Amino acid sequence: MHGEPITESVPIERKVTAASAGSYLSLLAGLTVLQAVQADLDLIAFLPDAIETLLIPLLPGLASYLAGFKARHTARPDLPLDQR
Repeated sequence: MHGEPITESVPIERKVTAASAGSYLSLLAGLTVLQAVQADLDLIAFLPDAIETLLIPLLPGLASYLAGFKARHTARPDLPLDQR
């Protein structure tokens, strides 16, 4: 059903690594800022309430997308030419 079992180690795609690192680092930066300002709600008070709620969770996803987009594709010489 799933084909042959993988017998050799397949490298992790650079795009996946970059996207994961970007997501982690942006979350870490966001938490650092929140810790630094603690009760200072004026940091994002200029935004409408609905946008405040949506903006913060979008930042890690955006960082992940950008890091994955900018990272180079990992070559797979073990695949046939039509699948590379």
